[in-house]
Amino acid sequence: MERVRLEFPEADVRHRHGLTVRVTDMNYGRHLGHDAVVSLMHEARVQALASLGLSEGDMEGYLCVVADLAVQYQAESRWPDALMIETGIPAPSRKSIAVYHRLRRESDDRSVATARLNLMLIDPDTGRPAPVPATLADRLMGND
Repeated sequence: MERVRLEFPEADVRHRHGLTVRVTDMNYGRHLGHDAVVSLMHEARVQALASLGLSEGDMEGYLCVVADLAVQYQAESRWPDALMIETGIPAPSRKSIAVYHRLRRESDDRSVATARLNLMLIDPDTGRPAPVPATLADRLMGND
């Protein structure tokens, strides 16, 4: 079976956010479900963007949407594990913003999952994709 292999960009960590696995995050296998992983990452991403003065609904006048998502699972996590979610944002390309998340279990610092997603900007007036402005790229890189 071919597996997704992701390299987390250590040098590009922009934010760390602690969250706890809730009982409602568990699946039938009695561990953290994939839908909950996506929700936890979304919360961490919102917090990371807020720390840069941005929001998904206003990325310097543009909306952003997730264009794709890849998740590599590395270990199980269960209620009530405390997790640290690291968000890494490398330099954006002209058309998209790559965002990496790494979920680590705080009790043993083991990686639970690593994910990469691409955000695409949308012009709210036209509904069409828009290029990443240089000023936004600078803010995402911490160069504001």
